[in-house]
Order: sequence, then structure tokens, then C-alpha cells
Amino acid sequence: MSTSANTGFVKNDEPVNRQTFDEVMVPVFAPASFIPVRGSGLDLWDQEGRHYLDLTGGIAVLGLGHTPREIVDALVEQANNLWHVSNYFTNEPVLRLARALTGATFAEKVFFCNSGGEANEAAFKLARKWAHDRFGEKKNRIVSCFHAFHGRTLFTVTVGGQSKYTEGFAPLPPQIDHIPFNDIAAAEAAIGDDVCAVVVEPIQGEGGILPADPEYLARLRRLCDEKNALLVFDEIQCGMGRTGKLFAYMDYDVVPDIMTSAKALGNGFPIAAMLTTTEIANSFSVGSHGTTYGGNPLAAAVACKVFETINHPDFLARVVDAGKKLRASLESVVRDYPDVFSQVRGKGLMLGLVMSEKYHGKAAEITAEAGKQGLLLLLAGYDVIRFVPALIVSDEHIRQGEKLLRQSINAWLKK
Repeated sequence: MSTSANTGFVKNDEPVNRQTFDEVMVPVFAPASFIPVRGSGLDLWDQEGRHYLDLTGGIAVLGLGHTPREIVDALVEQANNLWHVSNYFTNEPVLRLARALTGATFAEKVFFCNSGGEANEAAFKLARKWAHDRFGEKKNRIVSCFHAFHGRTLFTVTVGGQSKYTEGFAPLPPQIDHIPFNDIAAAEAAIGDDVCAVVVEPIQGEGGILPADPEYLARLRRLCDEKNALLVFDEIQCGMGRTGKLFAYMDYDVVPDIMTSAKALGNGFPIAAMLTTTEIANSFSVGSHGTTYGGNPLAAAVACKVFETINHPDFLARVVDAGKKLRASLESVVRDYPDVFSQVRGKGLMLGLVMSEKYHGKAAEITAEAGKQGLLLLLAGYDVIRFVPALIVSDEHIRQGEKLLRQSINAWLKK
């Protein structure tokens, strides 16, 4: 193992390109060949000045699009006042944000951190601590779903039911079991007296843009009540207006005990939240959990403005309308390419274009071709093209997106 180090001075203004990534970055990502340098709304431009229509929303992060003026102004205003004070002190923006979140949801208490993985880590730790305090150390099992995604810490990646993300990292945290999503019988068999928490995404993201059946979530709620377990909703991707409701649980009439939020909460500025009730929150005490940067004034000021913008009836109504129009656009693509696609599924502006059985495993080829055509798309697994554009997506964006998508499909079919 080499211990040598390059101590030469490198100027920060030296040119960088995609090859620089391979030279200096740990290879946990495989980014595109181009490098975005400027964005506005749903528009992106790369180093060469080429334009792209971005329907990825930074993986459902940019709810208000790239560089929205009101969010930039909030960030700059806070940056001129106070950046960081540590959690030995509180600050005004984080208190305003906590009050806004608790005022608009079931929650009474909030814990702020930096990422969705950290929010879920906090949720899972709190669930085990709550059960330990009330029922003893044997009530510690967590039940989650196959094909879920809850983060990249060792704990959260184990709760997420995708073996490809845990290979090579054993031994994994114990007492974590997985059941098929939307399978009520499997839930009834798995949720016993030793379960402290049941964790579910109301709409599975990486699992293929799969909405939960209302009956499934309602049954999970009743099972948790019967077994004295906590119901945890991971709304990191499907929350913050993505489905046309402020949070997806509001459309299901099922209230969780703990909910996590991130992604669009900061519109790209790192911030996440775990929300719960006072009774459950009291299982944590001073020092039992923490974070260095969570709830810092910069992030909280940005999130306050984001939340204020999204949590408005007119804004959410437009998301519902845009979601219907995007779904209709994608369904027309399915009708015209029945050999390639089988269906459209999802809710609001979280939609998946599902590959046909004939073309299983080929979704990545279409998204790669779309990039060449100037359209940025995502995957949800190997067989679903994911559409999670900024919530401000216009009718013209949807029309242009369909045009570029059709160009991409035609170009791909000719190969």
C-alpha cells in the first residue's frame, strides 16, 4: 500500500473536465460525460454551452428548479448574517422551520440533519430506543420492504431491501427483516410482538415508482397499533409536494408515528428532517443523538423559504395539474410504442415509464440516448425510466420533453 503523497501546489483556476473525476474522485459514482455549469428553472448548460431539458430535478431534489430567485435571495440574506453556531446554541431560522413543519403536519417535534440517510438513521435509532424504554431490549426487530431505499449508512442500507447495496459490507446490523411491498399477508406474518418499527415508502422510488395501495398502508397502521410498534414513513423522495399533497401520507389518510423528509426540503441545499410526536421524541435525551451541521442557519433559512413556497394551495394544485398532463404525455408514448413500454405508474410528478418484458434491462440505453438528444432522465431500477421534474414544470416543458423522448426512442430503436 502506497503512503506517498503529492504535495505540489495546484492552482484552483486550472481547467477541469470529466477525466479529472476519474483521476481524483473515489469511484462510487459514474457521472455523465458532460459537466453542467449553469442552471435556471428546468434548463441546464454544460461546459461546452450545450443546453439540456432537465426532467430529473436532481433526483427529486430541485422542487423549485435550478437557482430560483427567491431561494437565492434567502440564502444570500442569511449568509450575510449567520452561518453556523453549533448545537450549543439554537438559531432563529431553524426554530421558524420547525414551527412551520409541525404546524403543517401530524408532528410535534423535529430533528434536523443533513441528508435523508441521516434522517432515517435517526428514525430507526429512535424507534429502537422508544421500544427498549417501554418494552425491553427484546423488542428491537425492524420490518422493511424489498426493493426499498432508505440511505447509505450501514444501518439504513440494511433496512433498505436491496442486496446489491450491502454486498461486501457484512456483518450487517441484525434484527432487520424484509417483506414484499404491498403484500398484506406477508406483513401480517412478519409483524410480531418483537417488532419495534415498520418502515415503508408511501411510493417506492428506486423500487420502480410503485405507489402503496391504500389498504396496505391502512393495514400496516392497524398492525403497528396491535403490536405496539411504530410506523415509519420515508417521505424523502415522495414528500414536499411531489405527489400534489404537502406529504404523501396526507393522500392516504394514514398517519405515521415518525416521518423523514429531505431532498426537496432544501432545494439542493443539504438539509433533512425527522418528524415525530412529543411522546416518542422523549425517548431521546440530551446527548443520545446529534449532528454537527444539522439545522444550521444557512440550511434552515433556505428550507423555510422553500417550505413557504411549496406549502400553498395554488402551488400544490398546479402540481396535481402538471402531474396529470405529464402522465397523459407518457401514456401517449406507451400507446405509440407498445413493444417498448408497458405502462405508466406513480402519483403527481413522481412517475415511472415501465419497460415491456421484451426490453427488460434496456431502460438505461434509452436514458443514455436521451442525454445525447438534450433530455435528462433518470432510472428507477433496471426497467423503469423515472420522471421527477421540478414541481414548477410548465406545459411547454412537458411538450418539449415528450418531443425529445420520442426522438430518443426512435434513435435508440435504429441502433
